[in-house]
Amino acid sequence: MSYFAPRTDVHVALIVSNNPKAGVLQKAKRFKVPTLVIDREKLYKSNYVLEKFNQYGIDFVILAGFLWLVPQNLVAAYHKRIINIHPALLPKYGGKGMYGMHVHHAVIQAGERESGITIHYVNEHYDQGDIIFQARCQVAPNDRPEDLAGKVQALEHLHFPRIIDTLLQQLPHKERIP
Repeated sequence: MSYFAPRTDVHVALIVSNNPKAGVLQKAKRFKVPTLVIDREKLYKSNYVLEKFNQYGIDFVILAGFLWLVPQNLVAAYHKRIINIHPALLPKYGGKGMYGMHVHHAVIQAGERESGITIHYVNEHYDQGDIIFQARCQVAPNDRPEDLAGKVQALEHLHFPRIIDTLLQQLPHKERIP
């Protein structure tokens, strides 16, 4: 949010979380961005989220730390307009259960010499959407998962806002009626 705060051409319209204690909700409050806390029923058994997206005029959806599979109704409505960031170089170390420190443990246990981030479009499967961007970092022989997490997080902070910005600039402009 802070990357886009000084911009007048980009508007963060809504923050959605399934965790009522998520830190991003407090950050949204500081930036005066509306929030929505959902449960599985609202996401999977109704059009509630899609209706809210329509209500708020959502054009593009950015996932960060959202671990639930995005339902088909949202994937279809936002084809190539939902992106996610993954803390590894997909297609390796992706899929259900591969998030956070689980990924870094797996990378180190496999003896990988590099890891990184993958920014990808979201489809109906975990971490299988088309890759938009990857950035790499070295895995040192003595790295612990926590060390690798720090390197990956630095890549996320460096690249994710810039890639989001690039993708937003590629969206077709809607004519807005006042």
